[in-house]
Amino acid sequence: MFRKAALPTVSNGSYLQGQANGKLSSMDSGQPAQEGKVVLKKKVTLLRGISIIIGTIIGAGIFISPKGILKNTGSVGMSLTVWTVCGILSLFGALCYAELGTCIKKSGGHYTYILEAFGPLPAFVRVWVELLIIRPAATAVISLAFGRYILEPFFMQCEIPGLAIKLITAVGITLVMVLNSTSVSWSARIQMFLTFCKLVAILIIIVPGVIQLIKGETQHFKNAFAGNDASVMGLPLAFYSGMYAYSGWFYLNFVTEEVENPEKNIPLAICISMIIVTVGYVLTNVAYFTTISAGELLLSKAVAVTFAERLMGNFSLAVPVFVALSCFGSMNGGVFAVSRMFFVASREGHLPEILSMIHVRKHTPLPAVIVLHPLTMIMLFTGDLYSLLNFLSFARWLFIGLVVAGLIYLRYKRPDMPRPFKVPLFIPALFSFTCLFMVALSLYSDPVNTGIGFAITLTGIPAYYLFIVWDNKPKWFRKLLGK
Repeated sequence: MFRKAALPTVSNGSYLQGQANGKLSSMDSGQPAQEGKVVLKKKVTLLRGISIIIGTIIGAGIFISPKGILKNTGSVGMSLTVWTVCGILSLFGALCYAELGTCIKKSGGHYTYILEAFGPLPAFVRVWVELLIIRPAATAVISLAFGRYILEPFFMQCEIPGLAIKLITAVGITLVMVLNSTSVSWSARIQMFLTFCKLVAILIIIVPGVIQLIKGETQHFKNAFAGNDASVMGLPLAFYSGMYAYSGWFYLNFVTEEVENPEKNIPLAICISMIIVTVGYVLTNVAYFTTISAGELLLSKAVAVTFAERLMGNFSLAVPVFVALSCFGSMNGGVFAVSRMFFVASREGHLPEILSMIHVRKHTPLPAVIVLHPLTMIMLFTGDLYSLLNFLSFARWLFIGLVVAGLIYLRYKRPDMPRPFKVPLFIPALFSFTCLFMVALSLYSDPVNTGIGFAITLTGIPAYYLFIVWDNKPKWFRKLLGK
């Protein structure tokens, strides 16, 4: 059923030695795989790459709760400014990842780039936190939104039972895992369809909003910057909310080895996707304010539903369905991409060997997908998910800032590395500074949650020495790790 996993890389100062170190043959090496070797196929075209990025970025946030930014900025004008700035910053970060993806043609995203620039310890800490906490919690949260909104049309007159939401959520999670375990092609096709549904949902909001503007409904934009002044305490939280809404631009880099013509398609997919998403997000928020005041938006539990009820009458019943499909697309894209991070980390010897195995017929990293299922179910039924994500949101941006700083470091460490796509140096410098500045401000504005997240992240250091560095492990312990 599975192929034998690749041997971990020999530590010799470089983690891109390919077969010379007994590794799986590189997908971009130009050399054919050995006869009988099972590898992940290059099935991600430009259109599929765009669908992965857009389909993962656009989740429930833009439809349900843009109020996080409004609450922490204090005015309509400032909130729209933050939405725009976060889109531009996300584009800068995406361009940096485009350069990394074209010069380091390995899957794995954050993990691979940190491994290349700074070595195994910080790379292990990154994948440790992602596997145990971030990805299961993030998948469970977006899945809960899927469960709630897929049931919304059936419970219009009453509150949806919490158990029903969790049960339908569990079905949705399982369906995503089965889909990603069964076929790369079908997963990509469904992602393309769901991306189309997301864009239709956004247009359903933008078009009536534009019509409202043409009619002169601009009263909520008068004195747009009047209101509560944005504070030093609130701005980093507003940027966290905005950057979280845009997060997902890095997922194509998790599947680099499966992208056709990555030198061309990765930068193109990233640029096209970020322009579409940024314009769509800003126009969607403008549309909301043509009909809903700032005060009403802060009181709304689901802004898109409130907007639709005001303007569309019975057609507003379609909005929860589109939100549910949007959440399902984010679930699918996230699992598809992050499973490749676990696959590559296992290939490097940082996770149990079984996670680097590929199904011999389906050519999917089946164990790396399945490992997320029990962890996500545990989070779904036992965890305080939203607090957990608040604890660890700083860790995500800390490591993304570290990755982009690593791009600058690699410019000097390896000046001769081929770079088919190269960004001006001020872009990674500005983006990495912004990420690290947000992390530092969050320590000041929310020291408790950020401190807990920092402590959880630090548990990866003793885990690294226990699981990776310690050579004299008992035999039973080695068997447990698949060594």
